[in-house]
Amino acid sequence: MEAKFEQHFQAAGFAALTAIQSGVMAPLSAGDSVLGIAPTGSGKTLAFTWPLLPRVTPNAGLQLLVLEPSQELAMQTTKVMREWAQLLGLKVQSLTGGANLKRQVERYKKTKPEVVVGTPGRILHLLDERNLNMSTVKMLVVDEADDLLADDTQAVVEDIERTTPLDTQLAFFSATKGKVFDQLSDMFGRHIETIDVRAQDHSQGEVKHGLVVARTMSQKAAMLERLSKTKNFRALVFFTSIKTLHYTASRLKHAGVSSATLGGKQRQTEREAVMRSFRKHQIKLLLTTDVAARGLDIPKLPAVVNFELPTTANLYIHRVGRTGRQGEPGLVINLGDDHDFRDLKRLLAKTEYDLVPMAIAERELMDAAAAKAVNAKRQAEPTTAPAPAAAPEAGRVKTAAKRVLTKAKKKVRKKQRKNKGIRLKHRRKAEAAAKKTATK
Repeated sequence: MEAKFEQHFQAAGFAALTAIQSGVMAPLSAGDSVLGIAPTGSGKTLAFTWPLLPRVTPNAGLQLLVLEPSQELAMQTTKVMREWAQLLGLKVQSLTGGANLKRQVERYKKTKPEVVVGTPGRILHLLDERNLNMSTVKMLVVDEADDLLADDTQAVVEDIERTTPLDTQLAFFSATKGKVFDQLSDMFGRHIETIDVRAQDHSQGEVKHGLVVARTMSQKAAMLERLSKTKNFRALVFFTSIKTLHYTASRLKHAGVSSATLGGKQRQTEREAVMRSFRKHQIKLLLTTDVAARGLDIPKLPAVVNFELPTTANLYIHRVGRTGRQGEPGLVINLGDDHDFRDLKRLLAKTEYDLVPMAIAERELMDAAAAKAVNAKRQAEPTTAPAPAAAPEAGRVKTAAKRVLTKAKKKVRKKQRKNKGIRLKHRRKAEAAAKKTATK
């Protein structure tokens, strides 16, 4: 590791390299292309930051390009890399969708960064418009590679890679091993070494995986409201449907629950503001989708809630990886009915996750059996306690107040009777006058 990095490493409070950081350090420093696979929260961003930044030459054009699947993750990676890049006199800029294109281009041309972190769509657009020159690129990192090399995004990543020099070093990082990784070497025309440390990594803390019964969307929204009132609760809430996300957000807002949404057509500034508020504990529930929350690092996140259950084991792994990071304890809450839970257990049969029924009792989430016992004990207790005897002084004050109120009521009734009599007298007088006029 670079000497300046070692000093900052110690000053920042790091004790030792994680399994993935140690595993890829030598090959990346030597210029080899690698595929690094490690659990979420194991320090993959620093795993490629530390060995690659020292190989970048200041003021020599764009040399390191990092691709991220979302704006949030791109901004997060930019922040991390910038902290270490400034030690070497290097500039880092993010180029993502959702931000003003013209301002991004103007800033890029003015600052001339050596490192760019971007989303594939925006990078390809800038290449098509000839606003990026890839001829000087020496290293290309594809983060969250199982996501970026799936479906339509794979073609975009391949198009970007083709614009780089033939000897560009490639680095892919992921928390899960997708089938696409078996063809990586053929796909990109060079040998790519696989470094899988999932079995050796022990950076994750103890995470409990709970099953909480909530059958309908309305019941699930009500359960979120109840969970938000439990002690020190704060969670990232996952949805598969944008429509359901917005429905739930509306319900929570109406109920006065501290919540916000992340994703959709939000501007980059709005997303940054939401993430900042959530990290500062100003928001209890952050409602999001798999795409928007992929790879996000939220320190000491207490819980993850699967409002809609994931459809694949890989999605479950990525979702639950947001909690229990860096040795911290975590909690995963899966909402659904018995049928949903059977499907989820079948989906996760080959994993080591232990799914336990849970319920809320006394504003605390606990094992379902324990919650049932607590609720049964509470129901057995007397519902009403005998009223305490009133103090003599309190009784006298109450009697005096009652006399004053009675006197005031009598006064009002007397005035009402008087007004009624006056109105009756006027009416009779008017009737007599009308009768007299009619006789004439």
